[in-house]
Amino acid sequence: MIWALILIPTLAGAAAFMVPSGRFVRVLLPVSAAAHFGMVMAAWTLPLPFSAAFDWLAADALSLLFLSVASGLFLAVAIYAIFYLGPSRKRPIKDYLEGYQFADRSDSVFVGCLLLFLAAMTVVCLARHMGVLWVAVEATTLASAPLIYHHRHHRSLEAAWKYLLICSVGISLALLGNFFLAVSTAAASAQGREMSLLTPLLMKNAALLSPEWLKAAFLLMLVGYGTKMGLAPMHSWLPDAHSEAPSPVSALLSGALLNCAFLAILRMQALMEAAGLGAFGRERLIFFGLLSMAWAAMLLVSQTDYKRMLAYSSVEHVGVMAVGVGLGGIAAVGALFHAVNHSLVKAALFLAAGNILAAMRSKDIHDVGGLLKALPASGALWIAGLFAVTGSPPFGLFSSELLILKGALLSGRFVVTGIYLAALALAFAAILRVALKTAYGSPRAAEAGPGGSGRETFFAVAAPAALLTGVLILGLWLPPALWRLLGEAAAALGGSF
Repeated sequence: MIWALILIPTLAGAAAFMVPSGRFVRVLLPVSAAAHFGMVMAAWTLPLPFSAAFDWLAADALSLLFLSVASGLFLAVAIYAIFYLGPSRKRPIKDYLEGYQFADRSDSVFVGCLLLFLAAMTVVCLARHMGVLWVAVEATTLASAPLIYHHRHHRSLEAAWKYLLICSVGISLALLGNFFLAVSTAAASAQGREMSLLTPLLMKNAALLSPEWLKAAFLLMLVGYGTKMGLAPMHSWLPDAHSEAPSPVSALLSGALLNCAFLAILRMQALMEAAGLGAFGRERLIFFGLLSMAWAAMLLVSQTDYKRMLAYSSVEHVGVMAVGVGLGGIAAVGALFHAVNHSLVKAALFLAAGNILAAMRSKDIHDVGGLLKALPASGALWIAGLFAVTGSPPFGLFSSELLILKGALLSGRFVVTGIYLAALALAFAAILRVALKTAYGSPRAAEAGPGGSGRETFFAVAAPAALLTGVLILGLWLPPALWRLLGEAAAALGGSF
């Protein structure tokens, strides 16, 4: 099962590179995505954990949670890509993007990199060795960088290089953290204990790890992986990469990639809890979380580029997740639930933004008024998504943010509660301004609808509609199996119902 989950996207990605762009490449993406998602859903029926490769790869509750989100989002993006890569799309988008180039093999490279990106994210979710986890996180960077540069524009090039350079600095710090973690095992090894960077062994012998070296390792990994996660002030790559990347790529970067870095931090925080140093890690998570929320909320107020607005919203929401884990208890459960909800709604918003960009030929909110008249389906999805991402009921983000708020109040952290609520309120006001401005007013005459055909196609709206429906369902009803999995995943982080 585990090897199949990794090999399906890897082999399909290699096949995509070997053939010229055409219908086969466009069909290969959704077929591979559906096969991967089907296997992930089948894994829900298996007892946890199950492993492979001498326990270097394994599926536990955290793995299954984040892998399910990544695979589901990838399937939605693959369906959307049928519209995005369609022949009717090429001419109008090329006319709009003056100075952009599309090579003859652009579809092959795009699909191949997407599938390798899925393979790398799968390894991140399944890695039980901290070294393998580090390699897999770096692989996600290498697989996704060409996707950011897909349009061959100077802004795309700048965003891709910024992404590579800043994330490489972060991943270097995380590597140093792994070295420090290895040094922290010296005392346990001296007592004859079998030690390595396998997380089961680390958790089993956590009490014997050197506290000083372990704290240093945690700080380096928090900053290193936090750079990839988008925590402020290490987030500066994120707005450029998300705004310049093709919309399907932006959906995966925000909805799935940030979760991969978050998972790496969660693995380290679980080890800190087992070593009796959980409070040290939680306080740092709260600090970076509140900083990210406040920083992003202030920047949201002045945004006129709606894709950059969504990117800064991602910075805010990863801050919400960090605060939830830092508070522990029911807030940790809320943080994991928030990761699921945020992934779904942010991916839906980026896909809807792709429809708006294809029709309106602009990323400026002043040019896209009257969406409900000009693009009824995409406009409705866009407005609903903006209300969902602000935590408005009855969407799932309202429930997850409420759980974190409850956790803050129960723990008596009233200063944290005040900053948390103030940042959420400011972000709500900033995004509501964009929602009202884009929903009403005189619509700009669209040169062509999504896909360049003058109308909204099924594939252009089906994927974001399905994702938003999922967020709505999670706000009204939480499946018992998911609630159980959230509790199991949060237990290692000091979380509880």
